[in-house]
Amino acid sequence: MTDISAEASAAAIRPASPTPPTGSHGSTQVIRTGGTARVLIYLILGLFCLYYLLPLYVMVVNSLKPLSEITTGGMMSLPRQWTLAPWSSAWSTAQIGVEATGLRPFFLNSILMVVPAVAISTVLGALNGYVLTKWRFRGDTWVFGLLLFGCFIPFQMVLIPMARMLGLVGLAGTVPGLIFVHLVYGIGFSTLYFKNYYQQFPTELVRAAQIDGAEFFTIFRRIMLPSSGPIAVVCIIWQFTNIWNDFLFGASFSDFDSQPMTVALNNLVQSSTGVKEYNVHFAGAIMAALPTLLVYVVAGRYFVRGLMAGSVKG
Repeated sequence: MTDISAEASAAAIRPASPTPPTGSHGSTQVIRTGGTARVLIYLILGLFCLYYLLPLYVMVVNSLKPLSEITTGGMMSLPRQWTLAPWSSAWSTAQIGVEATGLRPFFLNSILMVVPAVAISTVLGALNGYVLTKWRFRGDTWVFGLLLFGCFIPFQMVLIPMARMLGLVGLAGTVPGLIFVHLVYGIGFSTLYFKNYYQQFPTELVRAAQIDGAEFFTIFRRIMLPSSGPIAVVCIIWQFTNIWNDFLFGASFSDFDSQPMTVALNNLVQSSTGVKEYNVHFAGAIMAALPTLLVYVVAGRYFVRGLMAGSVKG
């Protein structure tokens, strides 16, 4: 009985698909512009796209060239000899530190760090938002204020205290230690997202589920979570991008065996011995950027939708 009532409540609060406005003949209304204005808009957008994509073009093209073509001044031209050797070298044989391991082990370190940190911080943020909106208690405003305050503390201020704490609990220089650091810093943001989103949920539905016998976690699992898809996507994209691209925490709290991708890429590029293999550097930079690019390609269209879903009440 409890599960049926909870699922019925969840179905009741899911927003219906909006009906697009129609004109007198039933067609969807659109904003029409003149031909000249449209050409001008497309021209401006095209110029911005070219300006934005130029660095990516340089990286991709030069990652597929032999080093000799780059050093002779042909950085902007297409390769005369196409090769994937720089990609293979960046992945498995490039000299990083004292061993020629390539970026492969550090890529795996980043995966092992990002996935648990994003998953745990998202779930805890959803739980915090649920408590702060539907299970109000004395001092809840202060608790949320402190969590929000934590979002704006500069990273540099917590380096020494965090290093001390990681040393005390035995997590210094490990991947679990990096997961803990990013989890602590991500909870404030995830709580903010889910709290704003859950404020538009009718509290009466939660109370009705309680009357039907639903408990705390039953309501959370059966009513709140099934309708949290849009804001969960926002939280995942935000957390994944910040954690994957982080350099400061990775450089401060990891040793060589637990370094994330960004730190290893910096070590590769900043190497002061041997020949500067720019084509390998470009290939490594693209490898480091691919996961976040993939996340935005797959789920980017839901990002703005999720933000807008939590921006209004009612």
